[in-house]
Amino acid sequence: MNTVTLTVKKQPELYLECENVNPDVFAGKKIEAIAKLGAYQGKAMDTLGDYFTITGESGATAADTKIVVNGDCTKMKYLGAKMTAGEMVVNSDCDMYTGSWMKGGKLTVNGNVHSFCGLAMAGGEFIINGNAGNYLVAAYRGDWRGMSGGVCRVKGNAGSDVASFMTGGTLIIDGDIDIHLGTHMEGGKIILKGNANRRVGGQLVKGEIFVFGKINVMMPGYKPVGEVELEADGTKAKFVDYIGDLGERHPKRKGETVYGHLYMKK
Repeated sequence: MNTVTLTVKKQPELYLECENVNPDVFAGKKIEAIAKLGAYQGKAMDTLGDYFTITGESGATAADTKIVVNGDCTKMKYLGAKMTAGEMVVNSDCDMYTGSWMKGGKLTVNGNVHSFCGLAMAGGEFIINGNAGNYLVAAYRGDWRGMSGGVCRVKGNAGSDVASFMTGGTLIIDGDIDIHLGTHMEGGKIILKGNANRRVGGQLVKGEIFVFGKINVMMPGYKPVGEVELEADGTKAKFVDYIGDLGERHPKRKGETVYGHLYMKK
């Protein structure tokens, strides 16, 4: 795998839209061509070479290309967005839309990410070695399609409205979370190692939510149906099994109603 290294040399006055910083776009291009790729700052079209020192060599395909980004990226948006293969490592905090609409590959952020990251993620692996903001792996505003595949892991805490409209994939949060986790969820798996504020699984139709810590206020639409021993992210534990959200519509399979499950560690 060949590596292209981008080092921030100048900060944008507004915010830089880095949609072209992903292995799919870099693959097969010389460094000079990569430097000429466009990057919007507001309405103005600048180039990546205006803001980054670019070295190394790309691979022939996205799968053969690794991108390393160094320097302060707190005003950089869309890093790794829409990538389908290859690898990216960002050694900084990042702004909105980082890792959004991913379909494959691996994206690692060694820092925090802002709100609206990993939107509608469909595949690949998104690792956040810091905290995440609001609307992580959720649906884009006005849409009903959230995360549908892949794995997203947050080593720190996350904000509110995370995994809204989730239909598939796995989200793992090692820390705590604020309100509205898994709202309108219709599939997939959420594993929360820490605590949740309240309103977990509101309007959940299908899917699984594992909570290893505590929920400040449990939603009223959940009914305990017993205890189970399950494994979540490599840890076996006993959980109280709640079905819900009982106030939502639920499909039937072989004549039986299908509910989502909220598992609370004992």
